[in-house]
Amino acid sequence: MYVPRLLLPTLKEALRSFPAVLVTGPRQAGKTTFLVKEYGEKNAYVSFDDPLERDFAINDPNGFLDRFGEKSVILDEIQYVPEILSYLKIRIDRDRRKSGKWLLTGSQQFQLMKNVSESLAGRIAILELLPFSILENSQRGPNWLEAVIWNGGYPEPSLSPQKRDLWIRSYIQTYIERDVRQLQNVRDLRAFELFLSLSAAHHGQAFNTAVLSRQSGVTVPTIKAWAGVLEASYLCLLLPSFFRNFGKRVVKTPKLYFIDPAIVCALTRQPDGPSALAGSMGGALFEGFVVSEAFKAFSLKGKRADLYFWRSHEGLEVDLIIQIGTRLIPVEIKLTSTPSLKHVEPLNKFKKLTGAEADSQGLLVCRIEKPIDLPSNNRAIPWHEFPEWLSSTL
Repeated sequence: MYVPRLLLPTLKEALRSFPAVLVTGPRQAGKTTFLVKEYGEKNAYVSFDDPLERDFAINDPNGFLDRFGEKSVILDEIQYVPEILSYLKIRIDRDRRKSGKWLLTGSQQFQLMKNVSESLAGRIAILELLPFSILENSQRGPNWLEAVIWNGGYPEPSLSPQKRDLWIRSYIQTYIERDVRQLQNVRDLRAFELFLSLSAAHHGQAFNTAVLSRQSGVTVPTIKAWAGVLEASYLCLLLPSFFRNFGKRVVKTPKLYFIDPAIVCALTRQPDGPSALAGSMGGALFEGFVVSEAFKAFSLKGKRADLYFWRSHEGLEVDLIIQIGTRLIPVEIKLTSTPSLKHVEPLNKFKKLTGAEADSQGLLVCRIEKPIDLPSNNRAIPWHEFPEWLSSTL
């Protein structure tokens, strides 16, 4: 079953404007399926997972590229043949006016981005395809939120929940044994596996490198390097703290979120979706899910996600600050069906301190069925309406 992806309009615009487009993102997020379904009939297709194609491209790059003539081509898993990028640059520069000829995919952001920026800067548009947003795969049901948290957004377990347990376990194991080795030379995979589980237990919390260092038994610099691996492989995102002073945003401790809730459930040994939401990690799982949906909304539009959290000196915290242009939209995220005045207190505090920079209306994303107006120009909205609201706002 193919689910149309909302990245398509952004991809079409990029193909009209750039000679090459790279669609990157985590493994198994559906990049190949997306491009083959939408462009496979009119484009040539080559996967560098095929060792014969990989050897051909490495040993005779010009011969490899000549075979396509004037036809547009999909080059899948380009990270396996970074050498081909310099030859693509030469061909693009022969006719910079020709757009949309080269459509590339790649899974590992870390080294891939370095190679792309060195070889194709100014010649390529870079888009991210993440696991399903609920805007793309909204299989509603009586326990919709529990199902979303438990099955996550990766196409395979999302569309075939009966495969969920085996698929998630295999994905995590493959990630540790394959992706981690490729992204960084991690010698002690058992220590990294412990770090990964501990990070999942800290999902939605401050990323405290000193604590993780003690618990993992590795140095703080190692923890920081491994956090880079989690980000580079699109497993996690680090949400920075909001300050008017940009320098402070960089140095202050960020919060750690896994992009997919099913990975967190597996790593923290949750028994099922309802138990996960009802348990001690329920609030963090819900908060992380909403933050991830915000991140996906920006990616689907081809935009950088300007997302932050905010904490006052008094300890009040706004879970999510969304910056759109000069607007700062404060968003509280609470796993409650009963909005109250205490939920809007951080929103009001943030609006007061930031003045005209803040949007006049604060949002509370929670587990209600219909939007509710709250005091001081705040509004509570159902969790399942938040992605559509943000997409239309962008």
